[in-house]
Amino acid sequence: MHKLTILSLSTILTISGSHLQAQTLKGSKSSMDKQYQMALAYGYSFLETSNAVTNFVSSGELLRIQPNSYLELSDVSYPYARNGVKLFLERLSAQYKSACDEKLTVTSLVRPIDRQPANAATNSVHPSGMAVDLRIPPLGRCRTWLEQTLLALEASEVLDATRERNPPHYHVAVYTESYSSYVASRAKASHEYVVSPGDSLWLISARTGVNVSQLRAVNGLSSDMINVGQRLQIPAIGINASDSSNISARTVSSNENITRVSEVTHQVRRGDTLWKLANQYGSSVEKIQRDNRLRGSQLKIGQTLRISTNTTNI
Repeated sequence: MHKLTILSLSTILTISGSHLQAQTLKGSKSSMDKQYQMALAYGYSFLETSNAVTNFVSSGELLRIQPNSYLELSDVSYPYARNGVKLFLERLSAQYKSACDEKLTVTSLVRPIDRQPANAATNSVHPSGMAVDLRIPPLGRCRTWLEQTLLALEASEVLDATRERNPPHYHVAVYTESYSSYVASRAKASHEYVVSPGDSLWLISARTGVNVSQLRAVNGLSSDMINVGQRLQIPAIGINASDSSNISARTVSSNENITRVSEVTHQVRRGDTLWKLANQYGSSVEKIQRDNRLRGSQLKIGQTLRISTNTTNI
């Protein structure tokens, strides 16, 4: 039985907001409590048995997560999750594939209470369907990209991520309604795209940073089937700037691809390095040096840098 007091969403987010400056992926009891309170605030049931999972799939409250060219499932007993988790995985896997040229691996989704591992927390949100476990990438650059992406989304208060040790994985609790609103708020305009031979919705999603579900919804598609010559509306996704950066973005479209070019003005702070900034903004050390006519790698606090990069959005 789960008998914790249900707090409002605004109360939960207010309580957690003061901890954002000390963000890590270490996790804590308070972060687990927050995840649990969010599930209760959304009115999610904590499913106790496999039959309960089956019933929620039949009613449409849980959706099947399908492997594809960007996403793979590894030993996932129940490949189902809430709609917001599905949206999150569609977007993240396309971005991860683009950044690392490998598939994002999911190791767990919804788990009924009677199938939880012995070391699972009593207030785990896996039985609610709003959590996903991700394999830790073996490559350092991919691990860095994924961790920085999860931390950026955590700072936007749309999920909570923890790097677990036993077994090693990232546990991600997606605040489904907050995440869906976050995605919707970043859609500011639409651009026309003409389908070319070899195109698929997943390929167009990877090029544009717009998830497949959103492409279907905007264009009134009932399936992933598209035809050569078909005209699709592509929502243009805005980029959130940090307090110290000003970001402007423009979207260029053609029959073959859509590229988003962003320029960032960053003021150097203590601890900044070219490598750190390149990873933060999806650029490269060489590109930052070239754009700012830097002869070496040394930076000065207060120095202003222009960072331009082709980007997609998380």
